[in-house]
Amino acid sequence: MIKSLLPIVLVILAALGSRAADRPNIVWIIPDDMSAHFSCYGETAITTPNVDKLAAAGVKFTNAYVTAPVCSTCRSAFITGMYQTSIGAHHHRSGRGTAKIHLPKGVQLVPQLFKDAGYHTSISGWPVRKGKLGKTDYNFEWDRSVYDGADWSDRKDGQPFFAQIHTPGGKLRGKDLAGWEKIASAAEKELGTRTPLEAVKLPPYYPRHPDVVRDWAAYLDSVRMTDVMVGAVLARLEAEGVRDNTLVVFMTDHGISHARGKQFLYDEGLHVPLVIAGPGITAGKVREDLVEHIDIAALSLAAAGIPVPDYMQARDILAADYTPREAVFAARDRCDETVDHMRSVRTRDFKYIRNFLPERPYLQPCAYKDAKAILIALREWHAAGKLDATQELLFRETRPPEELYDLEADPHEINNLAGDPEFAARLKELRGRLDAWMEKTGDQGREPESPAMFDSDMAVYTSTLKKRKADPAHLKVIEDNIALMRKWAAEGK
Repeated sequence: MIKSLLPIVLVILAALGSRAADRPNIVWIIPDDMSAHFSCYGETAITTPNVDKLAAAGVKFTNAYVTAPVCSTCRSAFITGMYQTSIGAHHHRSGRGTAKIHLPKGVQLVPQLFKDAGYHTSISGWPVRKGKLGKTDYNFEWDRSVYDGADWSDRKDGQPFFAQIHTPGGKLRGKDLAGWEKIASAAEKELGTRTPLEAVKLPPYYPRHPDVVRDWAAYLDSVRMTDVMVGAVLARLEAEGVRDNTLVVFMTDHGISHARGKQFLYDEGLHVPLVIAGPGITAGKVREDLVEHIDIAALSLAAAGIPVPDYMQARDILAADYTPREAVFAARDRCDETVDHMRSVRTRDFKYIRNFLPERPYLQPCAYKDAKAILIALREWHAAGKLDATQELLFRETRPPEELYDLEADPHEINNLAGDPEFAARLKELRGRLDAWMEKTGDQGREPESPAMFDSDMAVYTSTLKKRKADPAHLKVIEDNIALMRKWAAEGK
């Protein structure tokens, strides 16, 4: 009986294998800390020919937003297709100590779903280093076996692949003069020029302090070098003869790391580029509807013919029957030692932000950000009275419980309309949208992080720095900040 069934089984397996071989490869290219400062998105100070070509060959989304403005929470979300607040991964670099975070029952990582479907899965930096996996930074317990390796070259003949490529992006510029010079020199060597300081255009909430201008120029050079990296990835796919059968997804993990960008819920921290090109994608298309970064999970699975799990909150935004979102949502919680709790909802025209800890200053102590030369420069000019009223907004000692911005009239989110009677109806509407989203998605941030989890993660944070022989002064700042967070929590602040 078993012997008689063998030919049938072999035919079925062969058919499945053939079907897998016909499926498109999926490549995610995700740089760190970078907003949509590419020439195809309107940046004029630099040119980015490779990302521009990718956009011309596929679809460019002009309203793509992350659900978290910091890397580990953002990555925990897109690798599961879930809001980080729904899976308990909303605190930056949490679950690293003795207190662990486990995904809800049934939730799987996207690479596992690809692997189960016969795909080779890999994650790397660029250039690929043999045997060295790329950045994961997930805030929960996970099995490294979801990745077959660090490069798709290890796959079997004819096996389709799902590859994640993660690069430093905006981090290439470092935090001070040494980093700025390093990336500027690299750009000059590779591309013949560095970004001129006079080409830098700053948002109105940043002053033209020499260090702020030079940092931004270095950031733009990091964008240019990221564009070179994108070109190298595409060239390799072309050289290997798989470019036409590969869906390429280019996105960043959140916006530029700056005072009002990374870690904040303004568009500078949330708005990201999203460009998709490959089989089945109409060339030169521009989409202006609102999408969330977690959607890359659903669209990638769907492109490979893999069923999108019912539990996923990500949507296949490339589906023929896709209904565009009316709003996108985001959350900011603890980042390293700095405790915070904010939520936002954004429509095409308005942004609503709720500050759950209004008694805290906008620029809370944060050792990571405060060590950057740009933050030092801003604080210096604030102390010297050299900032205008708009630039002083960041230095308020308390926050309004609610913020409301008319994005068409005020794209830089400067004029808070939450107290304006003319916008009372809009405020009520967006307040209700946010409440409904938090309830529907089971926002686990509605309860404060437990002292045990905070202490567990802070122990790992400080002990790791000690092992790396970090600057004692920097470590002291972190320890003082941790003590301050505990004090403020005890005071109910």
